[in-house]
Amino acid sequence: MITAYVRLEVRRTLRDTGFVISTVGVPVMMYLLFTNLGTDDDTFKKAAMIGMAAYGALGAALSLGTGVAEDKSTGWLRQLRITPMTPRQVVTGRALTGSVVVLPGILGVLLAGGLANGVRMEPWQWAVTALTLWLGSLPFTLLGLGNGYRFSAQTTGTVNLAVNLGLAVVGGLWFPVTLFPGWLRSLSELTPTNRFAELGVSVADGTLPGVTTLTLLAGWALLFGAYAAASYRRSARTV
Repeated sequence: MITAYVRLEVRRTLRDTGFVISTVGVPVMMYLLFTNLGTDDDTFKKAAMIGMAAYGALGAALSLGTGVAEDKSTGWLRQLRITPMTPRQVVTGRALTGSVVVLPGILGVLLAGGLANGVRMEPWQWAVTALTLWLGSLPFTLLGLGNGYRFSAQTTGTVNLAVNLGLAVVGGLWFPVTLFPGWLRSLSELTPTNRFAELGVSVADGTLPGVTTLTLLAGWALLFGAYAAASYRRSARTV
């Protein structure tokens, strides 16, 4: 039942032209713009590629919550509650949907880096970088779901936009954290987006992610997962 539910939600999401433009087209455009404004540094182009691929995944994951909030207003969530699916299965199905719809944004930016900017890595590094960013996007999918189950469609869109921009900038997805003042750099290292990008950077550099990075991401995933579950239970009492 979960498999059929995930297939349905993936088709619904990827048919949305606005979703494709915002989660694939915009990150690719920003990456090519930022890396072709008077600089020809290959190291910068590779690091920016990882950051923008992470940004595309972040946007796609959070956007899933906006769809959830719209489903509440149309009565779709009410229909799901009369099916044999448990609340945990519904949340899990949506999370799995997020794990699929984040892939186009990641792959789009990586292709732009390799084909347009001439970024060079070993074949295994390209594959593992994409896989690592894909797996690492789970906490943001859970955060988006939590917002979608908790807020109205309009409020969810506003909250997700603020969260997206805030985590992208503070996490160093747009600009290198080396440009930040000391206090902001310390704050950035605690954010899930900073550690998310670090997953991809470590693989691209041929090293393993640090224990601190993996521990922080796991902690954020647990926190956002609990938030998504609590938000779903709350929506059951109000929708």
